[in-house]
Amino acid sequence: MTDSHVDDGDENPDRGNWSNKTEYMFSAIGFAIGLGNIWRFPYLAYKNGGGAFLIIYFLMLVVCGIPLFLLENAIGQFCSQGPINMWRAVPLLQGVGVAMVMGTLLLSISYNVLIAYGLYYMFASFQFPLPWSSCLSWADSNCSNTPRVYCNVSGVLVANWTQENSTCPSSNMITVPVQSPSEQYWDYVALQRSSGLDETGPVVWHLALCLLLSSVIVAAALFRGIKSSGKVVYFTATFPYVVIVILLIRGVTLEGATDGIEYFIGSQCNWTKLTEPHVWMDAATQTFYSLSIASGGIVTLASYNNFNNNMILDTIVVILVNLATSVFAGFAIFSILGHMAQIYGKPVGAVVKEGFGLAFIAYPEALAKLPMSPLWSVLFFLMFFIVGLDSQFTLLGL
Repeated sequence: MTDSHVDDGDENPDRGNWSNKTEYMFSAIGFAIGLGNIWRFPYLAYKNGGGAFLIIYFLMLVVCGIPLFLLENAIGQFCSQGPINMWRAVPLLQGVGVAMVMGTLLLSISYNVLIAYGLYYMFASFQFPLPWSSCLSWADSNCSNTPRVYCNVSGVLVANWTQENSTCPSSNMITVPVQSPSEQYWDYVALQRSSGLDETGPVVWHLALCLLLSSVIVAAALFRGIKSSGKVVYFTATFPYVVIVILLIRGVTLEGATDGIEYFIGSQCNWTKLTEPHVWMDAATQTFYSLSIASGGIVTLASYNNFNNNMILDTIVVILVNLATSVFAGFAIFSILGHMAQIYGKPVGAVVKEGFGLAFIAYPEALAKLPMSPLWSVLFFLMFFIVGLDSQFTLLGL
C-alpha cells in the first residue's frame, strides 16, 4: 500500500476509487453518450417512423438496457475487477473477458481515427469561407452545388434549354448526378482517397498529425488513471451539451427547421412501423450500441465505485440522460438539415444521411450555408471531438 493511496482514502487501495460520486457519473454518462447519439440515432428515428421509433426504443431501454446495464454495474462494483479478472468467478468463461478487451482494443483504434477526422475538420473550419462551401482547385468537373439538367433535343443534350420562351418538356429532361463540394472535399482533400484497397497511396500527413494529437490528448488524460480522467470529465461530459444547445437554438431559428423536425418525430410519424420486426431489431441494436453493453466499459467504471454505492439510481440516471441526449441531438441535427433541404428545394429525406455521410458531408454542407458558418462548424466539430474523447477514455482504461 503506497502513501498516495492512503492519502486518497480509497476503499480499495490496490486499484483506487473514484474521488467522488460525481466523477463516476460524469464518466459513465460520457462513455454511454458517444458518436452514435449524434450520427446514428437521429437517422434511425427518421428511417423507422419518427415518434413510433422513440416508443420502441424507450421500451427496449426498459426491457434490455436497464437490466443489462444494472447487471454489469453490479458485477463490476461487487468484485472491483476489470472485464478479465471478473470472469474468475466462472473459470470456464475467462476467454469471454479476454475477447471483450480485444474487441474494445480494436474499437478504440477506429474511434481514435474518428476523433482525428473531427480534429482535422475543426482546424479546417478556421477559414472563411469554409473550404468545402464551393468547388475549388481540388474539385473535378463533376463537382457542383446544383444538379445539372439537360434537354434531349433530337438526340443532342443541351444545357439550360430555352427556345421561343418555352422550356424543355419534362419527358425530355435529363438530370445528370453530380457530387457536392463537401462530398468531394471529404474524398479528395480530407481522406485523399485512393482508387481502391490495392492502392494504399502516400501518408496523409494532416490526418497523421491529427491522429498523433488525439493520441497525446487521450494519454495525458489517462496518465494517472481515474485520478486524472475523473477530473477531465467535468469538462468533456458537460461541454457537448452547451454546444448542442447553441446549435439547437440556431437551428430552430432557421427557415425550414420545422420541416426537418417534422421528419424527425413530428407529423411524418409512421405508426405502422410499430408492427414491423426490423424496427424493433434496430431499436434493440441501438440500445446495445449506445449503452456499450457487453463491451467491458461499464464493468470497468463500476469497479472503481465504493462497495455500498447505490448502483440502481446510477443506472436509471445514465440511461435517462442517454435517451434525452439522443432526442435532443436529433432536434439540433434535423433542424439544420431541414434548412438545407429548403435551400436546395429538396425533401428533407433527400439530404438525410447517417454515419460518415452525416458527420463529414451532409452536416458540414448545411453549416456552410449559415451566416458565420466557420463559428458553427468549429462548435460542431469541437463537440464531435469531445464526445469521442469521453468514450475513448473508458475504452483505453480497460
